[in-house]
Amino acid sequence: MIKIKIVSQSGVVYDSDVAHVTFPGTVGRFAVYPMHAPIVSALKKGDIVCYSPDEEQTVFPIQSGFVEVKNDQATVCVVLPDEQHTTKNHV
Repeated sequence: MIKIKIVSQSGVVYDSDVAHVTFPGTVGRFAVYPMHAPIVSALKKGDIVCYSPDEEQTVFPIQSGFVEVKNDQATVCVVLPDEQHTTKNHV
């Protein structure tokens, strides 16, 4: 199993154990399975798809983001479709 945590500007979106997960990488979709080599990747607009052990899918549409995978853990920071135009003014 892989421990995946997806975080957006509004907080934790998903935090669970999954059998495997696919990501919309900037150079193409890729899958992460248990014992995957460490990797950091930028993500483009598309869907993150998390698969349970019985192959049920949980889908998260994103605008962009990045993922770090190491030690059977995937940490994902994303911009969700409804957050893409959010800006904050800093004085």
